[in-house]
Amino acid sequence: MAPANPHHRDQEVESLDEFDHVVAGGSLAGHRVQSVDLTERTHSLLRADTTGAVFLGCLMQPDAAAKVRADGALVFPPVPDLPFDPYRGVLYSPGELFEGLATGGYDETPDARAYTWFQETKADGDIFASMLRSIHDDAISDALDELLVGARVVGVMGGHAMARGTDAYAGAARLGQALARAGFSVATGGGPGAMEAANLGAYAAPHPDEMLCEALELLAKVPSFVPSVSDWADAAFEIRSRWPGGGDSVGIPTWFYGHEPPNAFAGHIAKYFANATREDGLLARSNAGVIFLPGAAGTVQEIFDNATPNYYESRGEPTPMVLVDRAHWTEKLPTWPLLQSLARERAMESRIALVDTVDEAAETLRRLSGTA
Repeated sequence: MAPANPHHRDQEVESLDEFDHVVAGGSLAGHRVQSVDLTERTHSLLRADTTGAVFLGCLMQPDAAAKVRADGALVFPPVPDLPFDPYRGVLYSPGELFEGLATGGYDETPDARAYTWFQETKADGDIFASMLRSIHDDAISDALDELLVGARVVGVMGGHAMARGTDAYAGAARLGQALARAGFSVATGGGPGAMEAANLGAYAAPHPDEMLCEALELLAKVPSFVPSVSDWADAAFEIRSRWPGGGDSVGIPTWFYGHEPPNAFAGHIAKYFANATREDGLLARSNAGVIFLPGAAGTVQEIFDNATPNYYESRGEPTPMVLVDRAHWTEKLPTWPLLQSLARERAMESRIALVDTVDEAAETLRRLSGTA
């Protein structure tokens, strides 16, 4: 077998168009082909050099599969009866995760079926299922890295309990809108509440301000995903249908919290089985800073998960951190004094800020990051 190519990212093939472009040169040697249906490309596979190639979940005719194996290629066949593709080469879209919502309700969607599979296999302790989850999550991380190359990513952290129709939800939406209009890529935990609001704001960014106001009014009619995820998701898709062409943002949710469905306003959804991988990945990719809205234990954990690499950063500038709501972070959950103490030890004080309102947060982050 040929050695792994150190530049394999340039040799990933994730669509038929990419496959056709590469095979036109006569060689697939060393390439990684991810989840591409090649049943109509038998002739190309029989002619091409596939030495050292890797085929991950690609459908092939038997003679094509036999030939590429004879070349020394590795073939990982599709896994039958799974509600997800462990080898996928791209992130999810809202339409993909919620496919079938209009006809069968949320319980029939790929998102809900993947959660059910996760619960069943986790309880069984099946090593094969555990391996499939790991492969899936690694593929998602790879696709997320490809998407965010060169992007200035700002993470917006906040809890799932923030209801549509509240001032807090509207404020988080304005924050997402302001960040997107300032040229940042907005990334959230991808779920309901504050996360949905920030993704909604980014979606609204290319539209006139009136669009966001109207969308907030419409969404307020279904304030929560409880008791009906279907009604909650339907309301979001109605917004997307009424105002197409919204701005892109990223949601990074998890099936670990199955009671928190993904929101439909993130154009790209990196959904994980492993919550720890998801949380670390979201913070690590927020290279332009993180804004923390009022939250509870989970948000406190995220603050210090983000502060720790900043504290030990020795090769460059720590990423900015902005905490919103002075009373919350100094009185209710006095996180700010401890964060200040850590920042003072490492001369990081110029990279952290505490603001009173969400409307101050975007401009403050721009100032801390040097883009104001």
